[in-house]
Parts: sequence; structure tokens; C-alpha cells
Amino acid sequence: MKRLLAGAAALATAFVLAACSGGGSAGGPNAGGGAVAAAGTGGGTPTTSSTTPTPTATVTVPTPTPTPTPSSSTKPAPTSTSAKPKPKPTPTPKPTPKPAPDPGVPCAAAAAASGTAACVDLSAHKAWLLDGGKVVYGPVPMLPGRKGNETPTGTFHVLSKEKMHLSKEFDNAEMPNSVFFYPGDAFHTGSLSVYSHGCIHLSAGASLKFFNTLHLGDVVQVVP
Repeated sequence: MKRLLAGAAALATAFVLAACSGGGSAGGPNAGGGAVAAAGTGGGTPTTSSTTPTPTATVTVPTPTPTPTPSSSTKPAPTSTSAKPKPKPTPTPKPTPKPAPDPGVPCAAAAAASGTAACVDLSAHKAWLLDGGKVVYGPVPMLPGRKGNETPTGTFHVLSKEKMHLSKEFDNAEMPNSVFFYPGDAFHTGSLSVYSHGCIHLSAGASLKFFNTLHLGDVVQVVP
């Protein structure tokens, strides 16, 4: 047993010596160096070949911004070329012409009045109603004041109206449909055969028409 172990140890030693000394037959591919010859011919310290990688330059190419293509469905708002209409000038109202005096009445002032008016002709014992210069009623008979109590002449205006006036000067005498145009003197229902004390006597129908037609401030003209 010891012999076998000794023989094996001797064989192993011989193998190691052969491997370290580069033994074996000459002319092999690694003659003269074994593992050293693999690094370079002629021996020496093996040179490590280090390859430094070439840095790669990164070039950033800008991405072009796409030009927006106008949408065919979006149409520009039409531009109005029509000018705004100019406002029409306001026409200046023409002045209302004064009515021409009615040739049928002797009262120019009453005929020139724009509203209702009354005309009295003392000498003719006639009276009229006018509206806008035109006769609307009359002539109707009337009686003025007696001598010494004459009816005043001139252009006056209606001062007041009383459906039934009682004259204090003459024992509360009734004066229906009184239209006063002068202090103490009025149109009213009275006798057409007896002269008054300054008032204008009219028939009952005529006095009612004068009372309903004339207004406060209306012109009353009395001519001789």
C-alpha cells in the first residue's frame, strides 16, 4: 500500500515539473514560454491593451414647429362695408297761421282768436260764437244795456260762469246761464224786449249755448 502511494506521489511530482518548465516536444505553438508566450513573444510582463471608447457627440436636432394650416371650415367674419344710415333731420314745424277774420262778423279780435270766442254787435243787436275764427253759432238776437247803463265796448275775456246767478243789486233777480266778461256784466237769459242794466240779454236757448261753449279766458269782443 505504501508503495502504491509513493508511486503516485512521484508521478504527480513529475507531472508538475513538466508543466512548469514548459516541457514536452519542441516546435509546439507555445515553444519557449507556455502561458507567458500567450501574452507576447519573447516573454516579459504582459501588456494590457486598453481601448478607450470614443465619446459620441449627441446632436439635438430641433423639431420644426408645424405651420398651422387654416381650416377650410372656419371662414373669416364678413366685413360690413355699408355705412350706418344717417338719422333723418326732424322737420321744423311750421307756425300755425292765424285764422283770417270771418267776413260775416264785425269783431276782428274775436275772429283772430285761436279758440272759442264771442262777438257782440250793439247797434245790430246781434251776437255770435266763433271757434278758430269761424262762426259756429249765430247770429242770434240780443239786447244790451239801456241808456245810462250801457254795455261797455272793447275786447274782454270770460271771468267766471254761474249756472244761476242771483243779482244782489236787483233784489236777487235770477240770471240763468251767466257768463261774466266784465265786472257786473254777463251774457244771461233775459228779456228781448226790455233793455238790461249793462248785461247782454239772450234767449234761454242762446244763453245755454253760450254758457256751454265759452270757457274761462275766452275772448269776448263788443263793438258799438
